[in-house]
Amino acid sequence: MSDAGPIAVLPRRPVTVGELLDAAVLLLRDQARVLVPLAVPLALAEQILLHPVRMLAGAHPPGWWPGGEPRLGWYWLLLAVGAATEAMIIALLGNPAARAGGAALLDRRLAPAELLRAARPGATVLVALAVGLLVGLAGLAGPAWFVAYGLLGLVVPVLVLDGVPAHRAPGRAVRLAVRVGGRAAAVRLLGYLGWWLVRIGIGLGVPYGLGRLGLFDVSAFALPVAVAAQVAVNALAYPALACLDAVLHLETRIRTEGLDIRLSRAPAGVPEPVLLAARR
Repeated sequence: MSDAGPIAVLPRRPVTVGELLDAAVLLLRDQARVLVPLAVPLALAEQILLHPVRMLAGAHPPGWWPGGEPRLGWYWLLLAVGAATEAMIIALLGNPAARAGGAALLDRRLAPAELLRAARPGATVLVALAVGLLVGLAGLAGPAWFVAYGLLGLVVPVLVLDGVPAHRAPGRAVRLAVRVGGRAAAVRLLGYLGWWLVRIGIGLGVPYGLGRLGLFDVSAFALPVAVAAQVAVNALAYPALACLDAVLHLETRIRTEGLDIRLSRAPAGVPEPVLLAARR
């Protein structure tokens, strides 16, 4: 994976899965001072929203497993709501992540002030809500979540970088995700699995580890410690997954639409929206 000075970039060629994952990490590292602070309030709001559903499901910290009398219906709803909120947060963070990735592909680095001026903010919120709703409904159907999560990850990058109208963004995102045997969808699920393991490890390890050290009474402080651990790890995981969506989108267009060739032939000074315009 190339790294032009301080800018994390994708090479202008098809890359391997490992290079894609590296590119996402490099992009996050380059823009962490913007993406992580944006993710913190979103991750905290998610924990606040999930709290009453967890209580109804009888799920207790730090593991959030149902205890006592089984409430499987409420717990199933909790899983679906959690799937919806995380999909929506990743989509919202996908706006600055996609613009940072597009700029990096052009050997530019967006300043924090530029990233904070969101492109098409209203449309981004609408499609993020739609993505969250679809993933949540798919979560109610169990295994359908894998399909929805894998296929809908490129909606915001399509919206922001390709200049596609909001109502057409999901369709184009799905078409990109299923190209080359569903490669983009599969890589997105792989990235989610990797970060899910990290989230589980930290979310459980911090409360249990502190409890084992005798630093606090687990029964009295389990909730705030568990929530703080979840917010901290999600504030890193969600931007990382948004960065993965950004580089997946660009690499899929390079692999299947010849974006690298179009960029190499574009005259100097052509505006970025023209360089990254979607092939209709």
